[in-house]
Amino acid sequence: MSQSAFDPFGEPVPAIDQSIAGTRASKWLKTAGTSVFWVLVAGIVLARAAYFEPGVFSFDSALAWAQGLIAAL
Repeated sequence: MSQSAFDPFGEPVPAIDQSIAGTRASKWLKTAGTSVFWVLVAGIVLARAAYFEPGVFSFDSALAWAQGLIAAL
């Protein structure tokens, strides 16, 4: 037997049957959100792997850029 619930004014609140509470929608939203998240993660990882160029982000090019900037000043 479930315990009775009362609102702030002391009136009894009717119990909600969990079978009609709408858990299907929340399960669907959780599944959809999780799927979208992992599809985005996989897409980002695959895009980074496809467009990766090893020489672009090297320390030597950053140092040459900084030296060029200091020389221009």
